[in-house]
Order: sequence, then structure tokens, then C-alpha cells
Amino acid sequence: MKLLFILLFSSISLFAQINFDDYFTAGALRLDIIQAGTASSENIYFHSLKREPYFSGSHHNLIDTLNLGYYCFYVYSLKDNKLIFSKGFSTLSQEWQTTEDAKNHNRALNYSIRFPFPKDSVRLVIKRRNRKNIFRELFSLKINPGNYFIRKETVDTSMVFKIHYSGDYSKKLDVLFIPEGYTENDSTKYHNDCKKFAGFLLGYSPFSEMKNRINIWGINSYSQDSGADIPGKGVYRKTLLNASYYTFDSERYLMVEDYFKLADVAASAPYDQIYILVNSDKYGGGAIYNFYSAVAAQNKKAELVFIHEFGHGLAGLADEYYTSDVSYENYYDLNVEPWEKNITTLVHFEKKWKSLIASSTPIPTPDDSIYYDKLGAFEGGGYVAKGVYRPTYNSIMKSLSANGFNLPSKNAIINVIKYYSE
Repeated sequence: MKLLFILLFSSISLFAQINFDDYFTAGALRLDIIQAGTASSENIYFHSLKREPYFSGSHHNLIDTLNLGYYCFYVYSLKDNKLIFSKGFSTLSQEWQTTEDAKNHNRALNYSIRFPFPKDSVRLVIKRRNRKNIFRELFSLKINPGNYFIRKETVDTSMVFKIHYSGDYSKKLDVLFIPEGYTENDSTKYHNDCKKFAGFLLGYSPFSEMKNRINIWGINSYSQDSGADIPGKGVYRKTLLNASYYTFDSERYLMVEDYFKLADVAASAPYDQIYILVNSDKYGGGAIYNFYSAVAAQNKKAELVFIHEFGHGLAGLADEYYTSDVSYENYYDLNVEPWEKNITTLVHFEKKWKSLIASSTPIPTPDDSIYYDKLGAFEGGGYVAKGVYRPTYNSIMKSLSANGFNLPSKNAIINVIKYYSE
């Protein structure tokens, strides 16, 4: 154990010694990919490369130590074969693979990977976790930054405005609000919504304690029509991003499928996280880790949905509920510890929040009111009724009626914010 700790500490120290200026220059390199397959197969295909004006991530924390997401991409310098950048993520394609439709049909969805623009040629590798939580390689590509097929399109940075500004975007967590289904006549409503949701986020723990580590940006980019598509009701709107309810035939799941279009809009601003504010009063939203978050901004529960979804998008938190309409029997291998920080199978509970639990609290924790305000391990979470456990009886990741995030979820969010801002 001692030797393992020394080796792990040495690895982290080596990662921290990477000098940004040795390998990277201004701006970001964006790789557009296509993910295609079925429930049991997946392929990733190259689509295109773009140079963008901003890379807003940390210039110090270049190697991902968070270990979150179903995927991770790795960038290696070809001149010395050194790992110089990595980042975990999840995608809409991975979620589609869990649907019933994926058992019978192939489907393709898109995503964009971004990293600091390299000075010299690199090799990019994408890996995905298998059911044993082991990363396996899916895709590899050598990239020459001098390739004239890397598009260098001009973006309109004048559309970007500050909502909450704490300082240099390379030293902060940068959140970008993008309007969807707001027309130019709705611009005042959009700006008011930006202020409202920024205020709610920065007043909600643990974001309230870390507001000086966060920037929030907006972008003035509008739609022809107001609202969003509601296919189940035969409603279609011509909007900037073509957001739609009924994603994967789930009525409240409000998402954008064309990530390339979303990335094109976002390129005008520095961002680490994208949050899409949808001008709709119909209940809905959605979020995927390091993909984007979305909320129906006019719904009466929008502020709480906004916070819940950002738990997914920012920190990869799992849903802590297991209602019948989203229940799964085999979503997790119960012999493997999930990567999400707020659920456990108890297989390696010591790696989660076990040390934070009072010695008087039994594990698993009974469904008894005397424990409802305690930290424990309550059965049911991550869409699974049996064999998966959540930290508290209730939390914002389980129910909108809950009073905030539980402690393991707060810790996960704090670690992510520090990762971007230290």
C-alpha cells in the first residue's frame, strides 16, 4: 500500500511539472467526431478539425486527475511521446446505447473534443470504460497543427458579454449561457434570465462559497422562433440549436443533438461548461458530464432543475432516484464500484464517502426516519433499486424538494471547481 501511494504521488507530481508553454500556444484545437453503433457496438470516426480562439481550461492542471466520465481522451506529444493533456467526458451517444431502440438499430451522433492548440504534432487517443470500469481504446489520430485542412474560421466575439466575472478565464471555471428559442424580441427576457440563473447558482452551496473562482458568460445569438420542438405534441420551432423534448422518447428530456452547431456558437466565448437556457415553460432539461447542460428556463421549477442538471454536467453526479419510468436492472455491474462520486455498490466503499459516516450509522443504512438526516448508504440510486446506494435519504440529485446537495456531491463539485481554478 505504501509503495502504491509513493508511485501514485510521483505520477501526479510528474503531471504537474508539464509546462503549458513547452507544448501549447494560444487558442484551442477542436476535433469533431462521429460516434456510431448499437447497444453492443461502437465506432468513432474523424469528421474535421478547427482552430478556435479560446482555450479557457487551466494552464496548470493539464492531466485529468478527476477520473470522471464514461470516456477519456489523451493527447501525446509525438516528439517525446509524453502525455501532455487528458480529459474525461460522456456523450449523448453513450446514453442512446442504453435505450431499447439501440438494441435493434444503428445510429450516429456527434461530439467535439477541445484541447489547447499544440505547437507540434500530437497523437490523440479516445478510450471508453467497459463494464468493469477499465478504459479500452476506441480511436486514435495523429494531428499535425500545421495541416492546412484545420479550419480557422472567424468568430464574432462581440456577441459575448459578462454576467459574473472573477478574473482571467484560464484561472477560473468558465460557464457559458447560450440562448435557445429566444428571438431578438426576447433579448431582454434572455438577459434577465441570465442574471436570474447566475444569481441562483452563485447563491447555492457550494457555488456560493466559491463564486470568486467562477466566471459566467452570455452570448447574444438568437432564433427565428420562440420555444423548442415538442415532437410528441406535433410542435416544431425553427430555433438556433433545434432543441427538442422527447429525446430518446422521454418527454421531459430536453436536449440538442447537433453538437457541432452548438460548438460553433460557443466558439465565440471562453468556456469550460456550456449551459443552454431554453425559452420554454414546459418542464424539462438534461445534462451530461463535460457535454452540456440544458433547462427549460420559463418553467416554475426551472431554478431547481437548473441546479440538479448542473450536478450532472459539471461533476458527473449520478441521479439518486430509481423511479419505474427510468429503472434499469443491469445498468451497473454490482461487482464494480461506479465512477460517479455520489453512488456506490459498496465494493470499494472506502474510496467513496465511508470515512465521513458516523460510526453509529449502520451500513447499509435502513430506510428509517431516524437516519433521514444522516450521512449513510441508502439502497436505491442511479436508476437502480437494488445493489446501488446513495449517500443520504434525500438530496437535490434525488428530488427537487430536497434541501441542497449532500456532502459527497458537494465535495465532488468543489474538487472540479478547484481543478479548473488552481
